[in-house]
Amino acid sequence: MNDLGMLGPGNQELLFNTPLGVLRKNATQRHGVTRWKRHQEGLELLTVDLHPRLLTEEWTDYGTFVMFHEFIHALGWRAHDAEFRSLEARWPNKQAVSQGPLFTNTLRLEQAKWIWYCPSCEGKFPRKRRANGRFQCRGCKVNLLDMPRSSSR
Repeated sequence: MNDLGMLGPGNQELLFNTPLGVLRKNATQRHGVTRWKRHQEGLELLTVDLHPRLLTEEWTDYGTFVMFHEFIHALGWRAHDAEFRSLEARWPNKQAVSQGPLFTNTLRLEQAKWIWYCPSCEGKFPRKRRANGRFQCRGCKVNLLDMPRSSSR
């Protein structure tokens, strides 16, 4: 972040002293989180947590990007607005930035008991619970079918 010109005089010390933690290993949607505590005087930065799988060699590049993303939050940009996105766009490894959907899908597939299957476009969506006809494919607007994860089409 320093090399990208994003750290002012007190910000480097703030990030250096920010406690780091890990999310639950069964989290599939959240890859990282910056936690705050509200006080009458304002907000206090508590911790930056990452998904434990991001700490493995396989996901190092993406994990570094997620840490960068969370540190932008820690520096005070809490909303994902245009200014936040412009700061985030300074990250040099564009390939790592695009790994988010792959990471989510990998986590979901590992924990899935069911595959929601679209008979129209043949899309497959790994999930922990059955759809029971309550969900539709976003593209086709067709009810999704339940398949046990072990079976395939």
